[in-house]
Amino acid sequence: MQNEFINSAKHQFEYYKQLAEKTFSRLTEDQLFWKYNEESNSIATIVKHMNGNMLSRWTDLFTTDGEKDWRMRDEEFENDIFTRAELLSKWEDGWNCLYKVLDNLTIDDLDRVIFIRQQPLTVTAAINRQLAHYPYHVGQIVFIGKMLCDTNWESLSIPKKTT
Repeated sequence: MQNEFINSAKHQFEYYKQLAEKTFSRLTEDQLFWKYNEESNSIATIVKHMNGNMLSRWTDLFTTDGEKDWRMRDEEFENDIFTRAELLSKWEDGWNCLYKVLDNLTIDDLDRVIFIRQQPLTVTAAINRQLAHYPYHVGQIVFIGKMLCDTNWESLSIPKKTT
Protein backbone atom coordinates (compact mmCIF):
# COMPACT_ATOMS: atom_id res chain seq x y z
CA MET A 1 0.00 0.00 0.00
CA GLN A 2 1.30 3.45 -0.86
CA ASN A 3 0.73 6.62 1.07
CA GLU A 4 0.04 10.22 0.20
CA PHE A 5 3.74 11.14 0.21
CA ILE A 6 4.63 8.59 -2.45
CA ASN A 7 1.63 9.57 -4.57
CA SER A 8 2.46 13.25 -4.18
CA ALA A 9 6.11 12.66 -5.11
CA LYS A 10 5.08 10.75 -8.23
CA HIS A 11 2.73 13.57 -9.17
CA GLN A 12 5.48 16.19 -8.73
CA PHE A 13 8.02 14.16 -10.72
CA GLU A 14 5.48 13.72 -13.52
CA TYR A 15 4.71 17.45 -13.57
CA TYR A 16 8.37 18.36 -14.10
CA LYS A 17 8.89 15.55 -16.59
CA GLN A 18 6.03 16.96 -18.66
CA LEU A 19 7.41 20.51 -18.52
CA ALA A 20 10.64 19.30 -20.08
CA GLU A 21 8.79 17.21 -22.67
CA LYS A 22 6.67 20.20 -23.69
CA THR A 23 9.91 22.11 -24.13
CA PHE A 24 11.46 19.33 -26.23
CA SER A 25 8.41 19.36 -28.49
CA ARG A 26 8.80 23.08 -29.21
CA LEU A 27 12.39 22.81 -30.35
CA THR A 28 14.06 21.63 -33.51
CA GLU A 29 16.49 18.76 -33.31
CA ASP A 30 19.43 21.15 -33.70
CA GLN A 31 18.16 23.29 -30.82
CA LEU A 32 18.29 20.31 -28.46
CA PHE A 33 22.08 20.34 -28.93
CA TRP A 34 22.66 24.10 -28.83
CA LYS A 35 25.02 25.49 -26.16
CA TYR A 36 25.34 29.13 -25.19
CA ASN A 37 29.11 28.69 -24.84
CA GLU A 38 31.68 25.98 -24.15
CA GLU A 39 31.06 26.15 -20.39
CA SER A 40 27.31 25.66 -20.83
CA ASN A 41 25.33 22.48 -21.22
CA SER A 42 22.96 21.73 -24.05
CA ILE A 43 19.56 20.24 -23.35
CA ALA A 44 20.94 16.92 -24.62
CA THR A 45 23.77 17.07 -22.10
CA ILE A 46 21.38 17.87 -19.26
CA VAL A 47 19.24 14.89 -20.30
CA LYS A 48 22.31 12.64 -20.36
CA HIS A 49 23.27 13.80 -16.86
CA MET A 50 19.75 13.28 -15.52
CA ASN A 51 19.69 9.80 -17.05
CA GLY A 52 22.98 8.89 -15.38
CA ASN A 53 21.80 10.25 -12.05
CA MET A 54 18.45 8.47 -12.19
CA LEU A 55 19.94 5.12 -13.17
CA SER A 56 22.60 5.40 -10.47
CA ARG A 57 20.28 6.55 -7.70
CA TRP A 58 17.35 4.21 -8.29
CA THR A 59 18.95 0.97 -9.54
CA ASP A 60 19.19 -1.54 -6.67
CA LEU A 61 18.05 1.16 -4.24
CA PHE A 62 18.12 -1.03 -1.14
CA THR A 63 21.25 -3.06 -1.87
CA THR A 64 23.86 -0.68 -3.31
CA ASP A 65 25.02 2.89 -2.82
CA GLY A 66 23.17 5.37 -5.03
CA GLU A 67 26.46 6.51 -6.51
CA LYS A 68 27.26 3.38 -8.52
CA ASP A 69 30.79 2.31 -9.35
CA TRP A 70 29.78 2.07 -13.01
CA ARG A 71 28.55 5.66 -13.18
CA MET A 72 30.93 7.98 -14.99
CA ARG A 73 29.49 11.32 -13.89
CA ASP A 74 32.08 13.51 -15.64
CA GLU A 75 31.36 11.74 -18.94
CA GLU A 76 27.70 12.71 -18.60
CA PHE A 77 28.79 16.23 -19.52
CA GLU A 78 30.40 15.10 -22.77
CA ASN A 79 27.57 14.87 -25.22
CA ASP A 80 27.39 11.71 -27.28
CA ILE A 81 23.68 11.93 -28.05
CA PHE A 82 23.13 12.87 -31.68
CA THR A 83 19.41 12.62 -32.41
CA ARG A 84 16.10 13.53 -30.82
CA ALA A 85 15.26 9.81 -30.72
CA GLU A 86 18.42 9.03 -28.71
CA LEU A 87 17.69 11.93 -26.37
CA LEU A 88 14.12 10.78 -25.77
CA SER A 89 15.25 7.19 -25.24
CA LYS A 90 17.72 8.22 -22.52
CA TRP A 91 15.08 10.50 -21.03
CA GLU A 92 12.53 7.69 -20.79
CA ASP A 93 15.07 5.14 -19.50
CA GLY A 94 15.91 7.34 -16.54
CA TRP A 95 12.33 8.15 -15.67
CA ASN A 96 11.25 4.53 -16.06
CA CYS A 97 13.92 3.50 -13.56
CA LEU A 98 12.60 6.06 -11.06
CA TYR A 99 8.93 5.19 -11.58
CA LYS A 100 9.60 1.45 -11.26
CA VAL A 101 10.97 2.09 -7.77
CA LEU A 102 8.26 4.54 -6.75
CA ASP A 103 5.53 2.18 -7.97
CA ASN A 104 6.88 -0.59 -5.77
CA LEU A 105 7.58 1.35 -2.58
CA THR A 106 5.48 0.72 0.49
CA ILE A 107 4.83 2.91 3.48
CA ASP A 108 7.32 0.85 5.46
CA ASP A 109 10.03 1.51 2.87
CA LEU A 110 9.97 5.27 3.49
CA ASP A 111 11.89 4.99 6.77
CA ARG A 112 14.43 2.49 5.46
CA VAL A 113 17.98 3.79 5.29
CA ILE A 114 19.80 3.79 1.97
CA PHE A 115 23.11 5.34 0.97
CA ILE A 116 24.03 7.96 -1.61
CA ARG A 117 27.77 8.65 -1.79
CA GLN A 118 28.11 6.73 1.47
CA GLN A 119 25.76 9.18 3.19
CA PRO A 120 22.88 7.47 5.02
CA LEU A 121 19.44 8.78 4.08
CA THR A 122 15.93 7.55 4.57
CA VAL A 123 14.08 6.75 1.38
CA THR A 124 11.89 9.78 2.14
CA ALA A 125 14.98 12.01 2.28
CA ALA A 126 16.34 10.47 -0.94
CA ILE A 127 13.07 11.18 -2.73
CA ASN A 128 13.07 14.75 -1.45
CA ARG A 129 16.68 15.15 -2.57
CA GLN A 130 15.73 14.14 -6.10
CA LEU A 131 12.59 16.30 -6.00
CA ALA A 132 15.00 19.21 -5.69
CA HIS A 133 17.57 17.95 -8.19
CA TYR A 134 15.40 17.01 -11.16
CA PRO A 135 13.28 20.21 -11.20
CA TYR A 136 16.53 22.22 -11.02
CA HIS A 137 17.61 20.65 -14.31
CA VAL A 138 14.14 20.86 -15.83
CA GLY A 139 14.27 24.58 -15.09
CA GLN A 140 17.51 24.76 -17.05
CA ILE A 141 15.90 22.89 -19.95
CA VAL A 142 12.91 25.24 -19.97
CA PHE A 143 15.12 28.32 -19.75
CA ILE A 144 17.21 27.19 -22.71
CA GLY A 145 14.01 26.46 -24.62
CA LYS A 146 12.67 29.93 -23.87
CA MET A 147 15.90 31.53 -25.09
CA LEU A 148 15.84 29.54 -28.30
CA CYS A 149 12.16 30.13 -29.06
CA ASP A 150 12.41 33.81 -28.15
CA THR A 151 9.13 35.57 -28.99
CA ASN A 152 7.64 32.29 -30.28
CA TRP A 153 7.72 30.75 -26.81
CA GLU A 154 4.35 29.62 -25.49
CA SER A 155 3.99 29.57 -21.73
CA LEU A 156 4.02 26.16 -20.05
CA SER A 157 1.90 27.42 -17.18
CA ILE A 158 -0.14 30.55 -16.60
CA PRO A 159 0.94 33.12 -19.19
CA LYS A 160 1.60 36.63 -17.99
CA LYS A 161 -1.08 39.13 -18.83
CA THR A 162 -0.49 41.37 -21.78
CA THR A 163 -1.93 44.85 -21.98
